[in-house]
Amino acid sequence: MREETKRTIPRRTFMGAAASAAFALTVVPGRVLGQDAPGNKLNIAAIGAGGRGWANLRRVADENIVALCDVDLEQGKKGIDKHPEAKVYRDFRVMLDEMDKDIDAVIVATPDHTHYVAAMAAMERGKRVYCEKPLAHSIYEVRGLMAAARKHKVATQMGNQGHSSDEIRLCCEAIWNGAIGEVREIHAWSNRPPGGFSFPVAMRRPEDTPPVPETLNWDLWLGPAQYRPYHPAYCPRYWRGWLDFGTGALGDYGCHTLDPAFWALKLGAPISVEANTTHFEPEVAAETYPVASIIRYEFPARGDLPPVKLTWFEGGLLPPRPEPHPPHKGFGGNGAFIIGDKGVIMHGSHGAGGCKILPDYKLEDNEPPPKAIERVEGGKDGHQQDWVRACKGGRPASGSFEYGGPLTEIILLGVIAMRIKNEKLIWDAEKMEFTNSDEANELVKPTYREGWTL
Repeated sequence: MREETKRTIPRRTFMGAAASAAFALTVVPGRVLGQDAPGNKLNIAAIGAGGRGWANLRRVADENIVALCDVDLEQGKKGIDKHPEAKVYRDFRVMLDEMDKDIDAVIVATPDHTHYVAAMAAMERGKRVYCEKPLAHSIYEVRGLMAAARKHKVATQMGNQGHSSDEIRLCCEAIWNGAIGEVREIHAWSNRPPGGFSFPVAMRRPEDTPPVPETLNWDLWLGPAQYRPYHPAYCPRYWRGWLDFGTGALGDYGCHTLDPAFWALKLGAPISVEANTTHFEPEVAAETYPVASIIRYEFPARGDLPPVKLTWFEGGLLPPRPEPHPPHKGFGGNGAFIIGDKGVIMHGSHGAGGCKILPDYKLEDNEPPPKAIERVEGGKDGHQQDWVRACKGGRPASGSFEYGGPLTEIILLGVIAMRIKNEKLIWDAEKMEFTNSDEANELVKPTYREGWTL
């Protein structure tokens, strides 16, 4: 087992321009993979070997795990110990350069702010990519990753594993079959950031500078983010609550909870977004996410589908209780109401878990609607294998970047609205800009620190 700790190389230029034309993704089998050699295994590298990286590695363990990269050897220990045959790196750029000919596919399971640079570096080398949700940390980065996937014709998948579940398909099919009539309103909620796997928010930047752990390369962990001294308030556990690194509760759960409505209602891009938050002090609002927020989106009519208003509640705030919802029943930590003119669907997170038509009509316990979506073998536990099959020349994974990118963009518009709170922001998706806020437009594309190029 080899550890790369000292070597430095020139930074690559990471292309970020987005292509406006949409076309079908063609998967090009690499080397001797695909129909001509169905028994071949992928050579997979993982950027991030602990946490979600470890969870993803477990789902692709039947393939060849040839390289692991983690800026913190202690956090990546599970993956590293499980795969002693894999070469170990600290810098993913070094790994991709040295093992370019030996890697077929790459898993990206890093904090949000480094998704883009890692996934882009892999795709520019023709590697297939599985990237955790949300797809990127900014709208500009999302567009760039989508464009790169099209350009390089590589199999991709975003890591919102519920998208492969049977439940989300059943939810979509029920709506398409007219089970709740026309939908014009959606309410979704999350108990995070203070609930569930909580993370600190509404904080000023720490002023003390404790020593960096010996196992951590802090400069590489920061990646393209502006430099700041190390502090355990950021790494390894609490990065999600800081603006420079994470996307808050909305980024944490929005790609799960909003997925059913996004798919079933073909939402596309909203035309406006507005947020009300608990932020009061500018010094706090400039660093971390609020304790609680309400975010309102408006989506235009889409073909014969009516306009939709979507409201997101987080931090323990809850939507009004729909009339069919029993007064003695709780809401659960994360979920949504999809409100039609003939009924209401309630579901949880991660692929519409517990999906039912209120008050208690469980879709899976009754005669299902006609099947319109191909199922994924293994359901949500088969999400990574859905990508593996696509890598080997099968049909594109259902949660490819072509799908996950626009879903992530909705999340990131809400993140921007939280930072420009109490203002209704008008969004022009085609031009990738807000028509009424220069301040909001400054947040569409990040500024990378020296040594990292967007």
